[in-house]
Amino acid sequence: MATSDNQRTHLIIVIGAGPAGMSLANQMAKAGHEVVILNRDVKFGGLAEYGIFPNKLKLRGGLQKTYWEILERPNVHYFGNVSVGNGKDLTVEDLRNLGVSALVFATGAQGTKTIGVEGDSAIGVYHAKDVVYHFNRLPGFAERPFEMGRRVAVIGVGDVMVDIAHWLVRYKQVEQVTAIARRGPLERKYNPKEIRAVCSCIDQEALAKEFARVRPRLEAVGQNPDEIFKCMTDEFTKCEPLKTPSKMGFRFLASPRRVLTDGQHRVRALEMEETKLEPKGQDTAAVGLKQYYEFPCDSVVFAVGDRVDETVGLPYKNGIFLTSPHKTNNEPDDALFQAFDEASGTVIPGVFLTGWARKASEGLVGVAKRDGEWCAEVVSRYLETRQPCDRSTIKGTLRLLRGLFEKRKVQTTDAAALRLLEKAEKEHGGSHDCIGEFKFHSNQEMLAQIRRREGTTVSAGR
Repeated sequence: MATSDNQRTHLIIVIGAGPAGMSLANQMAKAGHEVVILNRDVKFGGLAEYGIFPNKLKLRGGLQKTYWEILERPNVHYFGNVSVGNGKDLTVEDLRNLGVSALVFATGAQGTKTIGVEGDSAIGVYHAKDVVYHFNRLPGFAERPFEMGRRVAVIGVGDVMVDIAHWLVRYKQVEQVTAIARRGPLERKYNPKEIRAVCSCIDQEALAKEFARVRPRLEAVGQNPDEIFKCMTDEFTKCEPLKTPSKMGFRFLASPRRVLTDGQHRVRALEMEETKLEPKGQDTAAVGLKQYYEFPCDSVVFAVGDRVDETVGLPYKNGIFLTSPHKTNNEPDDALFQAFDEASGTVIPGVFLTGWARKASEGLVGVAKRDGEWCAEVVSRYLETRQPCDRSTIKGTLRLLRGLFEKRKVQTTDAAALRLLEKAEKEHGGSHDCIGEFKFHSNQEMLAQIRRREGTTVSAGR
Protein backbone atom coordinates (compact mmCIF):
# COMPACT_ATOMS: atom_id res chain seq x y z
CA MET A 1 0.00 0.00 0.00
CA ALA A 2 1.42 3.35 -0.93
CA THR A 3 1.81 5.96 1.79
CA SER A 4 -0.45 8.96 1.43
CA ASP A 5 0.20 12.45 2.83
CA ASN A 6 -2.67 12.26 5.29
CA GLN A 7 -1.81 8.79 6.54
CA ARG A 8 -0.56 8.20 10.08
CA THR A 9 2.85 6.89 9.06
CA HIS A 10 5.25 5.39 11.58
CA LEU A 11 8.75 3.93 11.35
CA ILE A 12 9.04 0.41 12.74
CA ILE A 13 12.22 -1.64 13.09
CA VAL A 14 11.84 -5.42 12.91
CA ILE A 15 14.80 -7.44 14.16
CA GLY A 16 14.79 -10.80 12.40
CA ALA A 17 13.66 -11.82 8.92
CA GLY A 18 12.18 -15.24 9.57
CA PRO A 19 8.51 -16.17 9.10
CA ALA A 20 7.30 -14.18 12.14
CA GLY A 21 9.32 -11.06 11.36
CA MET A 22 8.45 -11.09 7.68
CA SER A 23 4.78 -11.62 8.44
CA LEU A 24 4.73 -8.63 10.75
CA ALA A 25 6.74 -6.51 8.28
CA ASN A 26 4.21 -7.41 5.61
CA GLN A 27 1.27 -6.23 7.73
CA MET A 28 3.00 -3.01 8.77
CA ALA A 29 4.07 -2.18 5.20
CA LYS A 30 0.57 -2.86 3.90
CA ALA A 31 -0.75 -0.40 6.48
CA GLY A 32 1.48 2.25 4.90
CA HIS A 33 4.22 2.40 7.55
CA GLU A 34 7.95 2.53 6.85
CA VAL A 35 9.58 -0.73 7.91
CA VAL A 36 13.25 -1.40 8.55
CA ILE A 37 14.26 -5.08 8.77
CA LEU A 38 17.55 -5.91 10.50
CA ASN A 39 18.66 -9.50 10.02
CA ARG A 40 21.57 -11.42 11.52
CA ASP A 41 22.01 -13.54 8.40
CA VAL A 42 22.99 -12.21 5.00
CA LYS A 43 19.87 -13.80 3.50
CA PHE A 44 16.32 -13.45 4.73
CA GLY A 45 14.10 -16.40 5.64
CA GLY A 46 15.28 -17.57 9.06
CA LEU A 47 13.48 -20.81 9.86
CA ALA A 48 12.08 -20.94 6.32
CA GLU A 49 15.59 -20.78 4.83
CA TYR A 50 17.64 -22.69 7.39
CA GLY A 51 15.19 -24.63 9.52
CA ILE A 52 12.88 -26.73 7.33
CA PHE A 53 13.86 -30.04 5.82
CA PRO A 54 16.04 -29.59 2.72
CA ASN A 55 13.88 -31.48 0.23
CA LYS A 56 10.86 -29.23 0.88
CA LEU A 57 11.96 -27.05 -2.03
CA LYS A 58 8.41 -26.26 -3.14
CA LEU A 59 7.54 -24.89 0.29
CA ARG A 60 10.77 -22.91 0.51
CA GLY A 61 10.31 -21.57 -3.01
CA GLY A 62 6.81 -20.32 -2.24
CA LEU A 63 8.00 -18.60 0.92
CA GLN A 64 10.93 -16.99 -0.88
CA LYS A 65 8.61 -15.57 -3.53
CA THR A 66 6.39 -14.06 -0.83
CA TYR A 67 9.37 -12.59 1.03
CA TRP A 68 10.81 -11.06 -2.13
CA GLU A 69 7.51 -9.28 -2.73
CA ILE A 70 7.74 -7.80 0.77
CA LEU A 71 11.39 -6.74 0.54
CA GLU A 72 11.00 -5.01 -2.81
CA ARG A 73 8.27 -2.66 -1.63
CA PRO A 74 9.43 0.98 -1.55
CA ASN A 75 8.54 1.39 2.14
CA VAL A 76 10.55 -1.68 3.28
CA HIS A 77 14.29 -1.33 3.95
CA TYR A 78 16.26 -4.56 4.44
CA PHE A 79 19.68 -4.66 6.11
CA GLY A 80 21.18 -8.14 6.28
CA ASN A 81 24.40 -9.23 8.02
CA VAL A 82 23.54 -7.09 11.06
CA SER A 83 23.82 -8.60 14.56
CA VAL A 84 21.85 -7.02 17.41
CA GLY A 85 22.80 -7.51 21.04
CA ASN A 86 25.35 -6.81 23.72
CA GLY A 87 28.76 -6.33 22.12
CA LYS A 88 27.36 -6.77 18.61
CA ASP A 89 26.89 -4.46 15.61
CA LEU A 90 23.98 -2.66 17.26
CA THR A 91 22.59 -2.81 20.79
CA VAL A 92 19.00 -2.52 21.95
CA GLU A 93 19.98 0.89 23.37
CA ASP A 94 21.29 1.97 19.94
CA LEU A 95 17.95 1.09 18.39
CA ARG A 96 15.87 2.77 21.08
CA ASN A 97 17.97 5.93 20.73
CA LEU A 98 16.95 6.19 17.07
CA GLY A 99 13.53 7.31 18.25
CA VAL A 100 11.50 5.00 16.04
CA SER A 101 7.83 4.31 16.78
CA ALA A 102 8.29 0.61 17.65
CA LEU A 103 10.89 -2.13 17.84
CA VAL A 104 9.76 -5.70 17.22
CA PHE A 105 12.12 -8.55 18.06
CA ALA A 106 11.59 -11.60 15.86
CA THR A 107 15.03 -13.01 16.54
CA GLY A 108 13.90 -16.59 17.02
CA ALA A 109 15.30 -18.91 19.67
CA GLN A 110 19.00 -19.07 18.94
CA GLY A 111 19.96 -20.90 22.13
CA THR A 112 19.67 -24.62 22.70
CA LYS A 113 18.20 -26.59 25.59
CA THR A 114 19.78 -29.62 27.14
CA ILE A 115 18.48 -31.88 29.86
CA GLY A 116 21.64 -31.28 31.85
CA VAL A 117 23.00 -34.80 31.95
CA GLU A 118 26.54 -35.67 32.91
CA GLY A 119 28.79 -36.13 29.88
CA ASP A 120 26.81 -33.91 27.50
CA SER A 121 30.06 -32.27 26.35
CA ALA A 122 31.41 -35.56 24.96
CA ILE A 123 32.49 -35.93 21.35
CA GLY A 124 29.42 -37.07 19.46
CA VAL A 125 26.84 -35.10 21.47
CA TYR A 126 24.97 -32.57 19.33
CA HIS A 127 22.03 -30.22 19.58
CA ALA A 128 19.23 -30.57 17.05
CA LYS A 129 19.32 -26.92 15.96
CA ASP A 130 23.02 -27.20 15.12
CA VAL A 131 22.40 -30.33 13.04
CA VAL A 132 19.50 -28.68 11.21
CA TYR A 133 21.63 -25.61 10.51
CA HIS A 134 24.37 -27.91 9.22
CA PHE A 135 22.28 -29.75 6.66
CA ASN A 136 20.60 -26.50 5.60
CA ARG A 137 24.03 -24.90 5.05
CA LEU A 138 23.77 -21.98 7.47
CA PRO A 139 27.11 -20.14 7.50
CA GLY A 140 29.08 -21.13 10.56
CA PHE A 141 27.56 -24.60 10.56
CA ALA A 142 27.80 -25.73 6.94
CA GLU A 143 31.37 -27.06 7.13
CA ARG A 144 31.35 -28.08 10.78
CA PRO A 145 31.90 -31.84 11.09
CA PHE A 146 29.00 -33.92 12.40
CA GLU A 147 30.30 -37.46 12.78
CA MET A 148 27.33 -39.60 13.76
CA GLY A 149 28.70 -43.16 13.76
CA ARG A 150 26.47 -46.20 13.13
CA ARG A 151 23.93 -45.89 15.97
CA VAL A 152 22.33 -42.56 16.83
CA ALA A 153 20.08 -41.75 19.79
CA VAL A 154 17.79 -38.75 19.28
CA ILE A 155 16.31 -37.42 22.52
CA GLY A 156 12.77 -36.21 21.83
CA VAL A 157 9.72 -37.25 19.80
CA GLY A 158 8.64 -34.05 18.05
CA ASP A 159 8.82 -32.84 14.46
CA VAL A 160 12.46 -31.82 14.82
CA MET A 161 13.31 -35.40 15.81
CA VAL A 162 11.65 -36.55 12.58
CA ASP A 163 13.74 -34.13 10.51
CA ILE A 164 16.94 -35.27 12.22
CA ALA A 165 16.00 -38.93 11.68
CA HIS A 166 15.15 -38.21 8.05
CA TRP A 167 18.58 -36.70 7.44
CA LEU A 168 20.29 -39.58 9.24
CA VAL A 169 18.56 -42.35 7.29
CA ARG A 170 18.31 -40.64 3.90
CA TYR A 171 21.69 -38.94 3.60
CA LYS A 172 24.00 -40.31 6.30
CA GLN A 173 22.54 -43.82 6.00
CA VAL A 174 23.41 -44.74 9.56
CA GLU A 175 22.62 -48.23 10.74
CA GLN A 176 20.11 -47.39 13.47
CA VAL A 177 18.25 -44.28 14.69
CA THR A 178 16.38 -44.51 18.00
CA ALA A 179 14.02 -41.80 19.21
CA ILE A 180 14.06 -41.74 23.01
CA ALA A 181 11.10 -40.51 25.06
CA ARG A 182 10.83 -40.03 28.83
CA ARG A 183 7.09 -40.65 28.54
CA GLY A 184 5.10 -43.12 26.47
CA PRO A 185 3.93 -43.50 22.87
CA LEU A 186 0.61 -41.75 23.55
CA GLU A 187 2.57 -38.57 24.41
CA ARG A 188 4.52 -38.47 21.12
CA LYS A 189 4.54 -34.93 19.70
CA TYR A 190 5.33 -35.24 16.00
CA ASN A 191 2.79 -34.45 13.28
CA PRO A 192 1.48 -37.68 11.68
CA LYS A 193 2.10 -36.18 8.24
CA GLU A 194 5.75 -35.56 9.09
CA ILE A 195 6.41 -39.18 10.11
CA ARG A 196 5.74 -40.21 6.49
CA ALA A 197 9.26 -39.04 5.70
CA VAL A 198 10.78 -41.92 7.69
CA CYS A 199 8.04 -44.48 8.36
CA SER A 200 9.33 -46.82 5.62
CA CYS A 201 12.42 -47.28 7.84
CA ILE A 202 10.57 -47.93 11.09
CA ASP A 203 11.12 -51.50 12.29
CA GLN A 204 7.55 -52.44 13.21
CA GLU A 205 8.53 -55.79 14.71
CA ALA A 206 10.93 -54.03 17.05
CA LEU A 207 8.23 -51.43 17.78
CA ALA A 208 5.80 -54.19 18.82
CA LYS A 209 8.45 -55.56 21.19
CA GLU A 210 8.96 -52.08 22.65
CA PHE A 211 5.22 -51.79 23.30
CA ALA A 212 5.30 -55.19 25.02
CA ARG A 213 8.19 -54.01 27.18
CA VAL A 214 6.32 -50.96 28.50
CA ARG A 215 2.79 -52.47 28.43
CA PRO A 216 2.38 -52.86 32.23
CA ARG A 217 3.38 -49.25 32.85
CA LEU A 218 0.94 -47.95 30.23
CA GLU A 219 -1.90 -50.05 31.62
CA ALA A 220 -1.10 -48.81 35.13
CA VAL A 221 -2.34 -45.32 34.15
CA GLY A 222 -5.36 -46.59 32.22
CA GLN A 223 -3.80 -46.46 28.74
CA ASN A 224 -4.59 -49.20 26.21
CA PRO A 225 -1.33 -50.31 24.55
CA ASP A 226 -3.12 -52.14 21.71
CA GLU A 227 -5.17 -49.10 20.77
CA ILE A 228 -2.12 -46.81 20.96
CA PHE A 229 -0.05 -49.23 18.85
CA LYS A 230 -2.77 -49.38 16.20
CA CYS A 231 -3.19 -45.61 16.18
CA MET A 232 0.56 -45.09 15.88
CA THR A 233 1.12 -47.64 13.12
CA ASP A 234 -1.98 -46.48 11.22
CA GLU A 235 -0.09 -43.22 10.74
CA PHE A 236 2.59 -45.12 8.79
CA THR A 237 0.80 -44.54 5.49
CA LYS A 238 2.00 -42.85 2.32
CA CYS A 239 5.52 -43.54 3.53
CA GLU A 240 8.20 -41.86 1.46
CA PRO A 241 10.25 -44.54 -0.32
CA LEU A 242 13.84 -44.48 0.90
CA LYS A 243 16.70 -46.46 -0.62
CA THR A 244 18.61 -46.98 2.59
CA PRO A 245 19.58 -49.89 4.85
CA SER A 246 18.87 -47.72 7.91
CA LYS A 247 16.38 -48.76 10.56
CA MET A 248 14.48 -46.52 12.92
CA GLY A 249 13.01 -47.38 16.31
CA PHE A 250 11.65 -45.91 19.53
CA ARG A 251 12.55 -46.26 23.19
CA PHE A 252 9.73 -45.22 25.52
CA LEU A 253 9.62 -44.54 29.26
CA ALA A 254 13.37 -44.03 29.26
CA SER A 255 15.17 -41.04 30.77
CA PRO A 256 18.82 -40.40 29.81
CA ARG A 257 20.89 -39.92 32.97
CA ARG A 258 24.48 -39.88 31.73
CA VAL A 259 26.41 -39.90 28.48
CA LEU A 260 28.98 -42.68 28.77
CA THR A 261 32.28 -42.29 26.94
CA ASP A 262 35.32 -44.27 25.88
CA GLY A 263 38.97 -43.42 26.55
CA GLN A 264 38.91 -40.67 23.88
CA HIS A 265 35.88 -38.94 25.44
CA ARG A 266 33.67 -40.17 22.60
CA VAL A 267 30.11 -41.36 23.10
CA ARG A 268 29.77 -45.09 23.59
CA ALA A 269 26.36 -45.34 25.32
CA LEU A 270 23.65 -43.63 27.31
CA GLU A 271 22.91 -44.57 30.87
CA MET A 272 19.12 -44.73 31.00
CA GLU A 273 16.66 -44.78 33.86
CA GLU A 274 13.35 -46.58 33.50
CA THR A 275 10.37 -44.29 34.12
CA LYS A 276 6.69 -44.68 34.80
CA LEU A 277 3.77 -42.40 34.04
CA GLU A 278 1.86 -40.49 36.68
CA PRO A 279 -1.27 -38.40 36.03
CA LYS A 280 -0.63 -34.64 36.11
CA GLY A 281 -3.86 -32.72 35.61
CA GLN A 282 -5.09 -33.57 32.12
CA ASP A 283 -1.61 -34.81 31.14
CA THR A 284 1.02 -37.23 32.44
CA ALA A 285 4.49 -36.85 33.91
CA ALA A 286 7.45 -39.22 33.82
CA VAL A 287 8.78 -40.38 37.19
CA GLY A 288 12.08 -42.20 37.58
CA LEU A 289 12.10 -45.77 38.91
CA LYS A 290 15.80 -45.83 39.88
CA GLN A 291 16.33 -48.78 37.54
CA TYR A 292 19.31 -48.15 35.24
CA TYR A 293 20.80 -49.75 32.16
CA GLU A 294 23.16 -48.92 29.31
CA PHE A 295 21.86 -48.14 25.83
CA PRO A 296 24.72 -48.45 23.27
CA CYS A 297 25.07 -45.61 20.74
CA ASP A 298 27.78 -43.71 18.88
CA SER A 299 26.22 -40.25 19.01
CA VAL A 300 23.41 -38.38 20.77
CA VAL A 301 21.25 -35.54 19.43
CA PHE A 302 19.21 -33.48 21.88
CA ALA A 303 15.93 -32.47 20.22
CA VAL A 304 14.25 -31.17 23.36
CA GLY A 305 13.51 -27.57 22.40
CA ASP A 306 15.24 -24.21 22.28
CA ARG A 307 15.80 -21.10 24.32
CA VAL A 308 16.27 -17.49 23.30
CA ASP A 309 19.65 -15.77 23.10
CA GLU A 310 20.04 -13.80 26.33
CA THR A 311 22.86 -11.69 24.80
CA VAL A 312 20.28 -9.81 22.72
CA GLY A 313 19.89 -7.54 25.72
CA LEU A 314 16.19 -7.81 26.52
CA PRO A 315 14.91 -8.79 29.99
CA TYR A 316 15.46 -12.54 30.22
CA LYS A 317 14.72 -15.36 32.65
CA ASN A 318 14.82 -19.17 32.45
CA GLY A 319 15.42 -19.35 28.70
CA ILE A 320 12.79 -16.81 27.61
CA PHE A 321 12.46 -13.07 27.11
CA LEU A 322 10.01 -11.64 29.61
CA THR A 323 6.59 -10.46 28.48
CA SER A 324 4.02 -8.56 30.49
CA PRO A 325 2.12 -10.50 33.19
CA HIS A 326 -0.60 -7.83 33.15
CA LYS A 327 -3.28 -9.21 30.86
CA THR A 328 -5.46 -6.92 28.77
CA ASN A 329 -8.96 -7.30 27.43
CA ASN A 330 -7.73 -7.03 23.85
CA GLU A 331 -7.69 -9.90 21.38
CA PRO A 332 -4.95 -10.85 20.81
CA ASP A 333 -3.77 -9.94 24.28
CA ASP A 334 -1.23 -7.11 24.11
CA ALA A 335 0.57 -8.47 27.20
CA LEU A 336 1.71 -11.60 25.36
CA PHE A 337 3.79 -9.50 22.95
CA GLN A 338 5.04 -6.63 25.16
CA ALA A 339 8.62 -6.81 26.44
CA PHE A 340 8.58 -6.49 30.22
CA ASP A 341 11.12 -5.13 32.70
CA GLU A 342 10.72 -7.19 35.85
CA ALA A 343 12.92 -4.84 37.89
CA SER A 344 10.58 -1.87 37.40
CA GLY A 345 7.44 -3.95 36.98
CA THR A 346 6.53 -2.17 33.75
CA VAL A 347 6.37 -2.91 30.05
CA ILE A 348 9.14 -1.44 27.91
CA PRO A 349 7.34 1.17 25.77
CA GLY A 350 7.35 0.40 22.08
CA VAL A 351 9.28 -2.90 22.36
CA PHE A 352 7.53 -6.09 21.27
CA LEU A 353 8.29 -9.79 20.77
CA THR A 354 6.95 -12.25 18.21
CA GLY A 355 7.53 -15.78 16.94
CA TRP A 356 10.04 -17.97 18.72
CA ALA A 357 11.51 -14.88 20.42
CA ARG A 358 8.19 -14.74 22.26
CA LYS A 359 7.56 -18.45 22.64
CA ALA A 360 10.51 -20.68 21.78
CA SER A 361 9.90 -23.83 19.71
CA GLU A 362 6.18 -23.10 19.36
CA GLY A 363 5.17 -24.50 15.96
CA LEU A 364 6.89 -24.07 12.62
CA VAL A 365 6.47 -21.71 9.67
CA GLY A 366 2.67 -21.45 9.70
CA VAL A 367 2.47 -20.82 13.44
CA ALA A 368 5.26 -18.22 13.25
CA LYS A 369 3.47 -16.41 10.40
CA ARG A 370 0.25 -16.27 12.40
CA ASP A 371 2.13 -15.00 15.45
CA GLY A 372 3.59 -12.18 13.35
CA GLU A 373 0.11 -11.22 12.21
CA TRP A 374 -1.17 -11.18 15.80
CA CYS A 375 1.78 -9.06 16.89
CA ALA A 376 1.04 -6.63 14.04
CA GLU A 377 -2.43 -6.10 15.51
CA VAL A 378 -0.91 -5.35 18.92
CA VAL A 379 1.67 -2.96 17.45
CA SER A 380 -1.04 -1.21 15.42
CA ARG A 381 -3.04 -0.54 18.58
CA TYR A 382 0.07 0.89 20.21
CA LEU A 383 0.81 3.13 17.21
CA GLU A 384 -2.63 4.69 17.53
CA THR A 385 -1.40 6.24 20.79
CA ARG A 386 1.78 7.66 19.22
CA GLN A 387 2.49 10.74 17.16
CA PRO A 388 3.07 9.79 13.49
CA CYS A 389 6.40 10.47 11.81
CA ASP A 390 6.84 12.98 9.01
CA ARG A 391 8.78 12.12 5.88
CA SER A 392 11.88 14.15 6.81
CA THR A 393 12.11 12.47 10.24
CA ILE A 394 11.96 9.03 8.64
CA LYS A 395 14.67 9.94 6.12
CA GLY A 396 16.81 11.37 8.91
CA THR A 397 16.50 8.20 11.00
CA LEU A 398 17.47 6.03 8.05
CA ARG A 399 20.54 8.25 7.51
CA LEU A 400 21.47 7.84 11.19
CA LEU A 401 21.15 4.06 10.90
CA ARG A 402 23.30 3.90 7.77
CA GLY A 403 25.81 6.16 9.53
CA LEU A 404 26.07 3.66 12.40
CA PHE A 405 26.77 0.86 9.92
CA GLU A 406 29.46 2.91 8.21
CA LYS A 407 31.06 3.98 11.49
CA ARG A 408 31.14 0.39 12.77
CA LYS A 409 32.26 -1.04 9.44
CA VAL A 410 29.24 -3.31 9.02
CA GLN A 411 28.83 -4.50 5.42
CA THR A 412 25.07 -4.80 5.10
CA THR A 413 23.07 -6.41 2.32
CA ASP A 414 19.90 -5.02 0.80
CA ALA A 415 17.32 -6.49 -1.58
CA ALA A 416 19.35 -5.48 -4.64
CA ALA A 417 22.47 -7.16 -3.25
CA LEU A 418 20.53 -10.34 -2.51
CA ARG A 419 19.30 -10.44 -6.11
CA LEU A 420 22.95 -10.46 -7.19
CA LEU A 421 23.66 -13.25 -4.70
CA GLU A 422 20.68 -15.21 -5.97
CA LYS A 423 22.09 -14.96 -9.50
CA ALA A 424 25.50 -16.18 -8.29
CA GLU A 425 23.91 -19.19 -6.58
CA LYS A 426 21.93 -20.12 -9.69
CA GLU A 427 25.10 -20.01 -11.79
CA HIS A 428 26.40 -22.93 -9.71
CA GLY A 429 23.56 -25.15 -10.86
CA GLY A 430 20.88 -27.13 -9.07
CA SER A 431 21.32 -30.03 -6.71
CA HIS A 432 24.22 -29.94 -4.26
CA ASP A 433 24.53 -32.34 -1.31
CA CYS A 434 21.19 -33.03 0.34
CA ILE A 435 19.65 -29.58 0.08
CA GLY A 436 18.79 -29.72 -3.61
CA GLU A 437 20.13 -26.21 -4.29
CA PHE A 438 23.46 -24.43 -4.07
CA LYS A 439 24.34 -22.26 -1.08
CA PHE A 440 27.62 -20.57 -0.28
CA HIS A 441 29.02 -21.89 2.98
CA SER A 442 30.08 -18.62 4.61
CA ASN A 443 29.06 -14.99 4.91
CA GLN A 444 32.47 -14.00 3.54
CA GLU A 445 31.82 -15.95 0.34
CA MET A 446 28.38 -14.41 -0.07
CA LEU A 447 29.61 -10.86 0.56
CA ALA A 448 32.51 -11.38 -1.86
CA GLN A 449 30.12 -12.59 -4.57
CA ILE A 450 27.93 -9.52 -4.04
CA ARG A 451 30.90 -7.12 -4.17
CA ARG A 452 32.17 -8.72 -7.36
CA ARG A 453 28.82 -8.45 -9.09
CA GLU A 454 28.20 -4.93 -7.83
CA GLY A 455 31.50 -3.95 -9.42
CA THR A 456 30.49 -5.62 -12.70
CA THR A 457 27.14 -3.84 -12.64
CA VAL A 458 28.76 -0.45 -12.08
CA SER A 459 31.25 -1.03 -14.89
CA ALA A 460 28.51 -2.12 -17.27
CA GLY A 461 26.53 1.04 -16.52
CA ARG A 462 29.37 3.44 -17.31
